[in-house]
Amino acid sequence: MKLKIINWRLVGALAAVNFLFLGFLVNDSNAQTPRRSKTKKAHIQPTPAKTQGEPLIISRADEFPNENQVVVQPVVTNTETEKPVEKTDAAASDLINKLTDRVKNLEANQKKDSDEKQKRLLLNLDILTRAEQRSETLRKQLFDMIERESQIKTKLDQIENDIRPEMIERSVSFAGSLRPEELRDQRRKSLDIDKRNLKNLLAEIQNTKSNLELNLQKAELLVDKLRIKLEKEIDNALEDEPNQ
Repeated sequence: MKLKIINWRLVGALAAVNFLFLGFLVNDSNAQTPRRSKTKKAHIQPTPAKTQGEPLIISRADEFPNENQVVVQPVVTNTETEKPVEKTDAAASDLINKLTDRVKNLEANQKKDSDEKQKRLLLNLDILTRAEQRSETLRKQLFDMIERESQIKTKLDQIENDIRPEMIERSVSFAGSLRPEELRDQRRKSLDIDKRNLKNLLAEIQNTKSNLELNLQKAELLVDKLRIKLEKEIDNALEDEPNQ
């Protein structure tokens, strides 16, 4: 019985010693451990250093808020928005005015060019008309010279026939004069004078006819050139008219 009591006392003593030893260890650890501050430190994200030759990766997570974050949009005042709008309106107004002026200038130039083309066409038409009239006049004069030349030649042929001795004799015999020799001489001289005058007139007519032929040829060439030029200008004007 005494042994049991002794054993229980030893067990209790050992338990008390262990409890005290554990309490001492706990107090010692609490004393050595510093108390943590309740204030939260700001979390600073380290900025990665740029390495040469490697691509730089920039996080844009802050730009995309999550569902719990509230995004506050900046409020734009009226004074900040009115100034750019006024500048834009002024620039647009200046541009419209410049474009309007350019369109007016182009229309004025086109109208001026159109008027000049019409004046040039009318002038060339007048020149062509005058050239055609001159050509027609020269042609009529040439026809007159040809007709007169033909008449002169006919008269010369008649004189050549009348100046023959038998024809002179026949004409004198019908006169019944007492001096037929004098009549024959007078007749011959008269025919010679007429023949000489007609030949001179024929030479002048032929010279005039040659000049008329040359002038008529030049006039017809000029008419052809003017007509071709005028027709080309008319075609160009008709082609430009739909575009205007």
